[in-house]
Order: sequence, then structure tokens, then C-alpha cells
Amino acid sequence: MPYTHNGKLMSKQILNGDNFASFFTDRQIICQTSIADRDDLVMEMLTLLAMTRGIGNVQDIYSRVMEHNAGDTTVIGNGIAIPHARIDNIKEPMVAIATSVDGIRFAHDSDLSHLIILVLVPNDQPATYLRILSALGRILQDKDVATSAAELTEAKDIEKFFHRGGMLLPDYVCAADIMLPPETTLHETHSLKDAIDLFVARDLTEIPVIDKADELTGVVTAEALLRVCLPDYILWMDDLSPILHFEPFIDILRKEENTWLAEISTDTYACVQVSEPAIAVAEAMARYKTSVCYVLHDKKLAGTITLPHFLNKIMRY
Repeated sequence: MPYTHNGKLMSKQILNGDNFASFFTDRQIICQTSIADRDDLVMEMLTLLAMTRGIGNVQDIYSRVMEHNAGDTTVIGNGIAIPHARIDNIKEPMVAIATSVDGIRFAHDSDLSHLIILVLVPNDQPATYLRILSALGRILQDKDVATSAAELTEAKDIEKFFHRGGMLLPDYVCAADIMLPPETTLHETHSLKDAIDLFVARDLTEIPVIDKADELTGVVTAEALLRVCLPDYILWMDDLSPILHFEPFIDILRKEENTWLAEISTDTYACVQVSEPAIAVAEAMARYKTSVCYVLHDKKLAGTITLPHFLNKIMRY
């Protein structure tokens, strides 16, 4: 499916043909496990992979999996948990699957997981896990799929379920795979006072501005606030001593409730469409010399990607 970047129509590469179901066989599936402890189940699944695929030192890989999944990234929701890690000595992803009728708690405050998918990816393919998540997207959204899978008593039936899904891995990680929901937005009818309050309360450097249709119309930055407060001639002065008693902030404070964001927001910012590849996100950030990229669905703001989040997802996840 084609995507656009910088207004140009670009051809998407042909899918590489990797099917999620090609990464495991019925010999790598544990049906209705009696194991109730998360750590014990992960070790059992790794031992199964060691016997069927030869993954190397199980104890070392177990430590990597548990360290990597110390937070909540393992628990995807809807009764599904996907512990994962990057390891050496494998050339393609390897998967083990377990189901539990009673459910297993993978994080302290999480719901019970009934479908557990252990994913190991080569150490030099950090984005592969995100591609696998993208391929699994349809089942991850189904609130009944985990409990339905847990009712199956034969590994062959679970294997057939994933084969029937025909879940091809996309050939690249796209912006939608790594974006976060927009945490903070302002409307173009908000005032400068609203922006200042948010900058102070949330320790932000920029805030997206949307209209009543949730379309991104601009971005207000902390730098823009300073420019509102300071006349241009101050930026040209090497010696500020003649104006030490100048109080530009008093004037702006008097007008902050009557200065609308539409007057000070900029339409120059980094943005990509949801379907564009991760490389387009990096290019947009570099082009605009910014650490934030906005992700759009047509013109609507769908999410944001910060540079630290981007590096973590692409290089370390």
C-alpha cells in the first residue's frame, strides 16, 4: 500500500513474506499449562525452545527476558502477555506459546494472562519485535481470543489458529507502531495563559495545538513564549545593562488571557503520517532539528514520538 512523505507518493516495498506462524511449530506450544508462577512458566518455555531450536544458555536468556520485562511492557492486555528479549546466536525470531485456563499474573497490577507468547529476536534486529506486534495486531485487540485459545486442548489446533490468521510481518516498523497517544494538547481558542500554565505544570517544551475537528493546526513552544515577551531588538544587543529595569513579563502577564494561541503558534514542526516508516520519523526530526515528531492520520493528530522514546523503541526494545 503506498504512503506519502513530504507530499510525495512513495512505493512501499513488497512484504518480505515472513508469517508469524513460521516462527514456531506445535512442538513449541504448551497447552493448558498447570504452572501458576510467571517465572517458572518463562523458564519452561525457554527450556522448550532450547530442546526444539537450540537457543543456547537457557539461564542466561532467562535473565535477559526477566530483566527486559521488569516493567509492564510484557502485558499487552486482553489476557495476552508477550515476554521478549533480544539474544545472540539466532538468525531469525523464535517463538514459544503457552495457554493457561486459570491465568497467570505477569505484572503486579495486571489482569491474568491466558495466552502467553514468548518472543526471542536476533540481537541485531531490534525492530523485529515491533514488526511481530504489528502482525499480531488483530488478535491483540480481540478481548476473547486469549480465553478462547486457552480452551483448546491440542497444540495442533493452536498452531492452526495462527496459520489461519495469515499474519504477515510488515517489511518495516511504521510510525503507528512506535507512537504514543498525544498526552497534552491545547485548542487554538485557548489563551496564552493556558499555555503558560501547562508549560509550568507539566515541564514541557512544546504543546500541539488542535482545532475542534482534532486536526493539528500548529505547535506552541516555550521559545515562542519568550519571543512574545521579548522585543526583537533585545536579541541584537550585546550589552543589556541599559535595560536592566525593563519588565517585559509584566506587560505579557497583563495580556496573557487575551492572547490566543492562534496568534503565536507555529506551523513549522516535524510530522509524519501513521503509515510512514520509522526512517521518515528520524528524517523529520533531523530536518526540523527537534526532539518531537507528531503523527497524523490524514490531518488529525494520532500520536507523538519523542526522540528518547524513538531511540528506545528502535534501538533497544
